[in-house]
Amino acid sequence: MTHSSENCRSNCPINFVLETFGDKWTLLIVRDLMFKGKRHYGDFLASDEKIATNILADRLKRLEAHGIIGKTPDPEHKSKQLYSLTEKGRDLLPIMVEITAWSARHDSHTNTPPEFLDAFEHDRESLLKRFAAALE
Repeated sequence: MTHSSENCRSNCPINFVLETFGDKWTLLIVRDLMFKGKRHYGDFLASDEKIATNILADRLKRLEAHGIIGKTPDPEHKSKQLYSLTEKGRDLLPIMVEITAWSARHDSHTNTPPEFLDAFEHDRESLLKRFAAALE
């Protein structure tokens, strides 16, 4: 899914991001896929933020429609779907890492691991490569 003039407020790149991720749940789902290894619907429901089932279903559907995530049948559990980031979704990795570091700098209550912050400050490229490898 791409945005068009008919359903977007403007063609501004920041607006495009807001149209895709501008609610309080979507980036948390991306975070869970990217950094926490969550793959099943129930995994997302178990997140600390306690997303409601109807909102989760809607956000997963939107992310799939935007080409950020894909789903496939779980070969081990035929009644379950496995969610994963597409290439378009994996392209968000540097942005998500920057958001995490920004939050750590500006939120004294963040639970960002110190080793992440150290790697971010001293060897960002290796940090990104490590996360990218885990997504493949």
